[in-house]
Amino acid sequence: MNKKTIILFFLIIIISIILFVLDFNTGNSEISFKEIFQFFNIFDTLEGNHYLLIKEFRFPRIFAAILSGAALSVSGLLMQTIFRNPLADPSILGISSGASLGVAIVVLGTSAFFENSINSNTVLLISGAIGAGLVLFLILAVSARIKDMLSILIIGILISGVISAVVSILQYFANDISLKSYIIWTMGSLVSVSFKDICLLFPIISILIIIIFSISKSLNLILPGENFATTMGVNVQIIKISIFSVVSILTGAITVYCGPIAFIGIVAPHIARWIFNSSNHFILIPSSIIIGICFMLCGDILTHIISANGIMPINAITSILGTPFIIWIVIKNKRTIV
Repeated sequence: MNKKTIILFFLIIIISIILFVLDFNTGNSEISFKEIFQFFNIFDTLEGNHYLLIKEFRFPRIFAAILSGAALSVSGLLMQTIFRNPLADPSILGISSGASLGVAIVVLGTSAFFENSINSNTVLLISGAIGAGLVLFLILAVSARIKDMLSILIIGILISGVISAVVSILQYFANDISLKSYIIWTMGSLVSVSFKDICLLFPIISILIIIIFSISKSLNLILPGENFATTMGVNVQIIKISIFSVVSILTGAITVYCGPIAFIGIVAPHIARWIFNSSNHFILIPSSIIIGICFMLCGDILTHIISANGIMPINAITSILGTPFIIWIVIKNKRTIV
């Protein structure tokens, strides 16, 4: 990396650290910067109510923002690379819809047949994971037989459409309480993520990101086209299956824990390309992650500034922040997006 790239990385890392600290200080109860430092300092233990507030609420919420920003931004970058489409994002294969369907079946489906619906977090997580996994299986089965990426893209869109129709039917038959619970879940939230959830998500997301970074060279070779990558010795089919699997796990996990979160996967990679003026995945992967984290931290800060009780849907904030960037992307490319 040249000197300019290093400086840019340094700047966005500094911005992310500032947002990280500011996010800890947002909420109904003010926490001083000294107390935040004490929480992370093993030689200076923080005690009392503020310690519990940080550990049980703000720490999981903020790290959920960090993990979701990292996972969704990388997933979006991979989708844009493999489909060569600037508006591709993690939900384009229907993985988010699959996780949503799993949750909908539990929250809405059970209420249609039983007096009380099942709403335990464990059941919701399992059902969401199964839904995402089933869509992944379909995509992998299709990608094993069809090499045309446009066909896979269309099939992913069709799967999302069918799932949306099924969810709509479930919503029609669901009772009012279950319907409200599901709608609130679709708005996205970071506050429901616990410390144990973070301990589970962190190693999974970290390992998958390391795997993706290790195939950066292959991703760079795919950019000019699959035929070029094949002539350079890249097994495109294996790379595609790997990318679909990683994106499915990353997107499915975040969707189940935090709900569907829009625009991060589209916006972060484009901002990274614009800032660094590069298509090199050795640069784009870490830069997209940091920018995605900054985007999510900004969204989380705004949810607590706008709403006094801190329950403003994160999906609404990311949509508002992301829409101007999407318009800019469309105008910048000056072409019809399939």
